[in-house]
Amino acid sequence: MSVVTRFAPSPTGFLHIGGARTALFNWLFARHHGGRYLLRIEDTDRKRSTPEAVDAILDGLDWLGLGGDEAPVFQLSRIERHTEVAHKLLEIGQAYRCYCSTEELEQMREKARAEGRQPRYDGTWRDRDPSEAPAGVKPVIRIKAPQDGETTLVDAVQGSVTVPNAQLDDMIILRADGTPTYMHSVVVDDHDMGITHVIRGDDHLNNAFRQAVIYRAMGWDVPVFAHIPLIHGPDGAKLSKRHGALGVDAYRDMGYLPEAVNNYLLRLGWAHGDEEIVPRDKAIELFDLDGVGRSAARFDFAKLENLNGHYIREADNDRLAELVLARLRAEPDGLDLTAETEGRIRGGMEGLKARARTIKELADNARFYAATLPLSFDEKANKLLDDDGRRVLSGLAEKLRGLNSFQEGDVEQAVRSFAEAQELKLGKAAQPLRAALTGSTTSPGIFEVLAVLGKDESLRRIDAVCGTAH
Repeated sequence: MSVVTRFAPSPTGFLHIGGARTALFNWLFARHHGGRYLLRIEDTDRKRSTPEAVDAILDGLDWLGLGGDEAPVFQLSRIERHTEVAHKLLEIGQAYRCYCSTEELEQMREKARAEGRQPRYDGTWRDRDPSEAPAGVKPVIRIKAPQDGETTLVDAVQGSVTVPNAQLDDMIILRADGTPTYMHSVVVDDHDMGITHVIRGDDHLNNAFRQAVIYRAMGWDVPVFAHIPLIHGPDGAKLSKRHGALGVDAYRDMGYLPEAVNNYLLRLGWAHGDEEIVPRDKAIELFDLDGVGRSAARFDFAKLENLNGHYIREADNDRLAELVLARLRAEPDGLDLTAETEGRIRGGMEGLKARARTIKELADNARFYAATLPLSFDEKANKLLDDDGRRVLSGLAEKLRGLNSFQEGDVEQAVRSFAEAQELKLGKAAQPLRAALTGSTTSPGIFEVLAVLGKDESLRRIDAVCGTAH
């Protein structure tokens, strides 16, 4: 059997982080087994589905590298096929027309509640002759669910699950206005797309039993179901916005790399020993459904940030520079991003990325390379630039001014020899120097900063602090 999986979001909002994990598991399972991974946009909710949401979902999937192997299927375009199957079920005696009014259905529910039963349709029209149908009432079409015994599904994650068939009511597959229901459309689409494995959240587990009724009524093979536990917040409660239940686009805006998000989502509910860092090629090699646990995973921003820091350190410097420059260009604070300042950011990326956990943080840390005089200084930097600090900087400036080469090794030798000559600990020279060059007390290595800024800009910044002009 050639594996075919699918991710089928409803375009009523952004691509939720839980949906992104479902897409990832489907993508990885298909890749692991050499199969296909398809996308279906379930847009039959015409009131809530929007083109903007479709675009946001597809954009989010593309950013994560989880685009489908084929163009996405739009469920709305397949309504005629869904309707055709509903009428086929009617024709072969596996479905029937129901003429119950809204009032009658409400009475059934009230009676069930009064008798302590689960409210559900009682099969009033299941065996009645259509000739008894009331005039002027448009019927719905209901599937004939099994009434006796029980149904067992062997779920690839949850194991063997059994429910009494008495719990499966004759659900509507075609509404009175002729539109198919979601539960019916999903089955028809999954069958027609050749889906072999339905991997989705365990909040759909009950749906699997009802959908299996349609598969069997049509004589179709029931796919393998795999219902994965939902993601919870760190406190064990259902994931909410305060925990991180945001759109994938929000994680991009916060400065996370797609490979870090994928790695983190992979480890939310799937494990292979104690491995935390699982790059994509290795994930494809290792991923299978037997590694998915049955317990809800807990979202932890600290772990995501640590992973993101790892992937930033592993990332190509040019790629990081482009991401940083795009952020800085989008900020309305007037940074002078000339070819020269952009070159500094590119040149300084190796040192910058060593301490950043997000692209946002990386961009913030890179700002000093593009800053123009006068610099702004934080409180700690200001304290270092007192009279003693400026005296040290004046002497350092003269030492640096005499250098013919401003490579990192050359400036390091110059600063160290200056400190020794002045009988200063290196920090007494390096700390005010860092403050003068960056406006802060934290930065990449000070010798790297000097080399990246270059001789002219470094001296301009020192002279600005010392109040001297050359």
